[in-house]
Amino acid sequence: MRGRSSTEGAAVNEITLVGVDLGKHVFHVCCQDGSGHAVMRKKVARSQIFEFFGNLPPCTVAMEACPGSHFLSRQVARMGHAPRLISPRFVRAFVKNNKNDFIDAEAICEAASRPTMRFVSPKTEEQQTISALHRVRQALVRERVVLNNQIQAFLLEFGIAASRGMFTAQRLALVTGEGQLPMGMASLLRQLEQRSAQAGAAIRDLEKHMTRLLNGDPAGQRLLSIPGIGPITASALIGELGNGSQFSCGRDFAASLGLTPRQRSTGGVVTLIGISKRGDKDLRTLLVLCARLYMFRLPKESGPLAEWVRALSARRPSSVVACALANKFARIAWAIVARNSQFEVHHLRRNELAKGLSTAQD
Repeated sequence: MRGRSSTEGAAVNEITLVGVDLGKHVFHVCCQDGSGHAVMRKKVARSQIFEFFGNLPPCTVAMEACPGSHFLSRQVARMGHAPRLISPRFVRAFVKNNKNDFIDAEAICEAASRPTMRFVSPKTEEQQTISALHRVRQALVRERVVLNNQIQAFLLEFGIAASRGMFTAQRLALVTGEGQLPMGMASLLRQLEQRSAQAGAAIRDLEKHMTRLLNGDPAGQRLLSIPGIGPITASALIGELGNGSQFSCGRDFAASLGLTPRQRSTGGVVTLIGISKRGDKDLRTLLVLCARLYMFRLPKESGPLAEWVRALSARRPSSVVACALANKFARIAWAIVARNSQFEVHHLRRNELAKGLSTAQD
């Protein structure tokens, strides 16, 4: 910023909105004044980006919600700016004709200036850490499943049809027997089993780390009071919810996870179809699995929630009931985090149950 002309200095003072197209090494910036006119376009290296924002007056800094955006949002907020993260699919509609980095930055400015635009809440460092733990765990789970399937397939090639389940060293030795496989194949299967065991040990270590993080979070401990919710799902909810302030109600949070019906309505006729499946599919899957577990233990459960699930199960398919109950869990989780409350089995409000019932009927 050294050596700026007086004209450029005057333009800097007029900036109220900055659109940033993020890159690995270079950022493309489009700056606009209060009337929406572009006053500056600039290509800034990563090493100079904080100096650039440090020389700007307090303004709105908009960018797409993508890798690196949450970190940059936290940094510019400390400088007195107002960060705004936008989903890339909302920005795409504002890209005019040809596409380049400066046009993308201009489209981000246009999207951020819309009064009805939806913004993504920047995540804290703790939320990003929890999210990273879950992503690594999911990758390890996939790796272990792939290795186990390979062992099953190789055994079948040699006429050994093993039953389902994860292989251990003892089970592999029992299945293969003595001398049933060539020495080279037996050695290969043992290597695959060892890699699967290493992945399993890494998964257990990650789950212990999640539990330790959850033990230090009061909101996470309150989430564990929800029946069917365990440490893995509770930590995933904390990573997605934060303090819950980015959602105005529990239904908004459930909708962000894709647990509410899609709508194709026209001509005054309301048409609702299946759940939208938008948002974090892994968290949605965890909530549906928790709902399945609750339904499995339903004969032992009591209270208004159990009564609602029994009444719904009597007239709706089990998959519909599971999705409706997952929706209910998402709403309850938001209420616990946002309102600093705790789940009480026998004090669930009837109007909350009625809302969940109407969602399931839709």
